[in-house]
Amino acid sequence: PLRYISKVRELVKHEAEKNKSQWKAMGLAKVAVSSPNDFLQKGSQEPKLPPKKKEQDGKRLLPLLPPRTYHPVIHIKKNFINKNAVAVITGEPKKPRHFCVDTRQGDKYLLEPSGLFPKYIKKKNYGVLPKYVTRRKEEMKREEEEYQASVLEQLKKKAMKILSEEERTDILKALKKKWEEINHAYQRLPILTDTTYQRMHKEELELKLKQLEHDIEAIEKHKSVYIANV
Repeated sequence: PLRYISKVRELVKHEAEKNKSQWKAMGLAKVAVSSPNDFLQKGSQEPKLPPKKKEQDGKRLLPLLPPRTYHPVIHIKKNFINKNAVAVITGEPKKPRHFCVDTRQGDKYLLEPSGLFPKYIKKKNYGVLPKYVTRRKEEMKREEEEYQASVLEQLKKKAMKILSEEERTDILKALKKKWEEINHAYQRLPILTDTTYQRMHKEELELKLKQLEHDIEAIEKHKSVYIANV
């Protein structure tokens, strides 16, 4: 097979030689050469400091020596021994510092910065209930009172009342009448229930009869019946 040649070969070569110039790594063609008289001398490359000036603007850098007739002021000598003794006698005694020893070799450290010393009891607000706790308790108490008030209001709205004897008798008669009608419809069902509709209709009538029997038994059993105001 023929050798594969890329279609972008010329483009790649052009891009590679685009910014390339001849003799780029060879340096300048002409370099300025120093004169033979300017050869490197010893210490020529060390930094040169400016010469020291003895006088600046007619003023001396150092003050003049005092004259021989000068007598310095002699201060009164202090008795440091007596002064220190008076300071010790009249001064307040140093308070002992609390240490904690934690090893048998006697290694000790200050107790106060360690956090083991109960210095927090010396605070002004020690034992005082924080304001935010009091405010939170008041808010919780107010919320509880509002909740209790809303519950009482709901109970008043949904207060249960007792049925009178006449209403109870009328409800019982209506339930028995409904039971007789459904029982009459149940008795008229065919003996064989072949279709799905007949089976479903029979099960529905049986459920209604059971519910009515349960309601009639509950009302007859309890003389006092309470209902909620909804």
